[in-house]
Amino acid sequence: MAFAGAAAPNGRNETVLLADFPRVRLAHVPTPLEAMPNLSRQLGGPALLVKRDDCTGLALGGNKARQLEFYLGEAIAQGADTVITTGAVQSNHSRMTAAAARKLGLGCEIQIEDRVAERGLAYRASGNMLLYRVFGARLHPFAEGENERGADANLELIAGRVRAAGGRPYVIPLGPEHPPIGALGYVDCAQELLKQARETGIEIDTVVVASGSASTHSGLLAGLRALESPARVCGICIRRRGNAQAERVLMRARMVADLLGRPGLVRADDVWVEDGFLGPGYGQPTAEMREATALAARLEGLLVDPVYTGKALAGLIGLVRRGAFTAGANVVFLHTGGTPALFGYPELFAEGGEGTGSPGAAIA
Repeated sequence: MAFAGAAAPNGRNETVLLADFPRVRLAHVPTPLEAMPNLSRQLGGPALLVKRDDCTGLALGGNKARQLEFYLGEAIAQGADTVITTGAVQSNHSRMTAAAARKLGLGCEIQIEDRVAERGLAYRASGNMLLYRVFGARLHPFAEGENERGADANLELIAGRVRAAGGRPYVIPLGPEHPPIGALGYVDCAQELLKQARETGIEIDTVVVASGSASTHSGLLAGLRALESPARVCGICIRRRGNAQAERVLMRARMVADLLGRPGLVRADDVWVEDGFLGPGYGQPTAEMREATALAARLEGLLVDPVYTGKALAGLIGLVRRGAFTAGANVVFLHTGGTPALFGYPELFAEGGEGTGSPGAAIA
C-alpha cells in the first residue's frame, strides 16, 4: 500500500513557513509514504510505515537533497561558484553535495574525515567514495575524523585557497554552532508528511529517524511543532551518546525555530533520542543493524545502509520489541537513504559470512 501526497485541507498554505528563504529545487517530492505490512506482522507491534526519502532522486537519493535545496539556494544567492563541505569516507551528504553542485554548475571541494580508521579497501574505494570521483569533486583528506571543530576550521583553510585562486566559495559546515539552514528541508518534509497522513486518514504517533548531525531530526521536530502536530520524533543515535545528542538536537531545533520566527517552539521534553543501538561508534557494524538490514530487504524489499538507516531501523525494531509503542499506533520510519554505503561493507552479507545466518533464521 502506498500513500501519495495531497494538498492541505481548506486551502491551508503551509509552505508560507519557508517563503522567505532562497531555495533551488533538487529533490523529487513528494516522496512516497508506504506501509510495511510484512515487518509489522513479523514484529507484532504497531502499524509501521516508511517515508521514502531514499527516493528523492538526486545521486541515488537521500535526505540531503531536501537540505541542499536551502544550502545551495543561499550559495546561489550569494554568487558562489564553489561549494565546500566535509563528511566521513562514506558520507551521503558529501555525495549529494557533489551531485547538486555539478547540477547547478558549481565546483565542489570535499573534505574526507577518517572517522572509521580500521575499515578496509572496499570502504575506502567503493560506494560513496567512488561517486565523489565520478562527480569530479576535489577531495581533501582530514585525518582527525572525530574532531568536528577542527574539521570545520579546516574548511575555512580550503575556502581561503579557493578565494586566493579567484573563486567564490560557499562553505557547508557540520558543527552544531552554525545556523542549520539545511534543516529547513525537513520543516518542508514535515508539511509533506502531514498532508499525506491526512489524505489517507491516519494520525502519525511517532517518526523514527537516524540522528547524527541532527539537521534532519531538528528540522522535522521544529516543523511538526510549527504545524501543531503532537507526533513525537525519536532519533536513533548514530554518532554520539544520548546526552550529547539530546543537547545537540534541542539546540539545533531551537535554532530552526528562530529561523522560522517562532522562538520557544521546541521544549526540552520534545527531544527523544535512543543510543542503545549505536554499538562501538559511528560506522561500526552491530548485530542489530545486520538483522534490521536483512529484515528490511527480505520482508519489504527495502535497502538500508550500515551507517545510518540500518542502525535507525534497528532502533525502531528494538523499540517495538521493548513495547515502546501502543498496538494501535502509526509509526513512521524516515528512510534517509544511504544505499551506496552498503558497498563499503561487503563482508557483512557475503555468502557464508557473518550477518547472513542469524537474520535469515529470524525471517524463516
